[in-house]
Amino acid sequence: MSAPAPSTLAIVDAEPLPRQEEVLTDAALAFVAELHRRFTPRRDELLARRGERRAEIARTSTLDFLPGTAAVRADDSWKVAPAPAALNDRRVEITGPTDRKMTVNALNSGAKVWLADFEDASAPTWENVVLGQLNLTDAYERRIDFTDPKSGKSYALKSAEELATVVMRPRGWHLEERHLQLDGVSVPGALVDFGLYFFHNAQRLIDLGKGPYFYLPKTESHLEARLWNDVFVFAQDYVGIPQGTVRATVLIETITAAYEMEEILYELRDHAAGLNAGRWDYLFSIVKNFRDGGAKFVLPDRNAVTMTAPFMRAYTELLVRTCHKRGAHAIGGMAAFIPSRRDAEVNKVAFEKVKADKDREANDGFDGSWVAHPDLVPIALASFDAVLGEKPNQKDRLREDVSVAPGDLIAIDTLDASPTYEGLRNAVAVGIRYIEAWLRGLGAVAIFNLMEDAATAEISRSQIWQWINADVVFENGEHATADLAREVAAAELAAIREEAGEETFAAGKWQQAHDLLLQVSLDQDYADFLTLPAYEQLR
Repeated sequence: MSAPAPSTLAIVDAEPLPRQEEVLTDAALAFVAELHRRFTPRRDELLARRGERRAEIARTSTLDFLPGTAAVRADDSWKVAPAPAALNDRRVEITGPTDRKMTVNALNSGAKVWLADFEDASAPTWENVVLGQLNLTDAYERRIDFTDPKSGKSYALKSAEELATVVMRPRGWHLEERHLQLDGVSVPGALVDFGLYFFHNAQRLIDLGKGPYFYLPKTESHLEARLWNDVFVFAQDYVGIPQGTVRATVLIETITAAYEMEEILYELRDHAAGLNAGRWDYLFSIVKNFRDGGAKFVLPDRNAVTMTAPFMRAYTELLVRTCHKRGAHAIGGMAAFIPSRRDAEVNKVAFEKVKADKDREANDGFDGSWVAHPDLVPIALASFDAVLGEKPNQKDRLREDVSVAPGDLIAIDTLDASPTYEGLRNAVAVGIRYIEAWLRGLGAVAIFNLMEDAATAEISRSQIWQWINADVVFENGEHATADLAREVAAAELAAIREEAGEETFAAGKWQQAHDLLLQVSLDQDYADFLTLPAYEQLR
């Protein structure tokens, strides 16, 4: 008797989308189903392990390099695979979601790399998940030229040699895709995003002289990197492309991953392209993991934590040293400023800050860095050109002068700054505005001249939570309390209503965003990710 055919993926509770049949083919869904069957059980075990690790941090209020992997760190003989030509020069990378307009603008931006984002810069509506895939394939097929019906402006790709190399970022391991289910169980969003993109585009990208390249977000341990490596090995065999074609850059944006950088590169060594310093999520992770560690772990206002803070210097310098020791690229953090079309003085001050930030990264040994807007590409490019010249990178700068002790990475109290009342007000203002846009399906949002994504909202609500639970006293004498947060949020909501007008306010999701921000900021039972309860409300 023959074995029963394996179950197929069901598309659940989803309105049909134009051209979705080009993405959701039977063959592509069969591949995603196979990824789910093979790898979701291990994903589930690793998510449970995160909880155990967090409980250990709560008990000890410390972290250390892993004794069990000391041999990997001590072995100087291993290196990651050499970079493919398309990823050898990464001096400027632009980030953004995969809507049609952004796809054209990012590819044309003059940046070496575009991080095509299905993660923090994209709210995971079914439309964004499916049509984002379609836009990337259309770009590779040069079918993406279009005219914006609102503005009448036309968008068209430049010549192939002028386009940025795409590095796609799938969702983190913790998120599900509720619209794709196997036997009633949702498939992890990471496997949906990776699987659809890889299946449709791996060979297409090879034919274009590039390859399937990925950014891996929210990684918390080398075991999670090992899982991704096993996914890559299986996927390359499945579609019949050579092992090592996939390349992955891991975002070191969790505090636990900062203690396992070498091990993460080791697990992915045949597929590793580099590490990136994801600064906002990194701060969120510090607050999340050490939220009950007392006053010494209380972060000041988000904008007071610059990359020159001692514990942030330790993190970035260790990242550069680790990458270059192992032959990998070290990619710097985000310049989130959005130029103002109305205020030249705002632009002047911001451009100077961006230049100083990128100069510092280039001089510290980074091989490239991120920007959020095309107007920042020339600024970042100039900073790296000044250091690199004609060289594609500076992996030969080994930074053997860097020595980081375990305690240096969590020495939060070396920062000479305290939380302020204005910091609370800003966290509430940004949090409400971002969540409201996210609930409408927008993941990358310009707020107060900064391009904000989900990491922004995470640090906003985490800081509110931490300040209240640490009984912080602001400079004006007020205590951080739940009642004060509610008072500030009510005032902010009223100000938004007045600014927007009743009709625009009623058409938005402002009350819903206000309520959700307070829920995740004030609940004693701290939600691991804001996007988990938010996804339940995303329609």
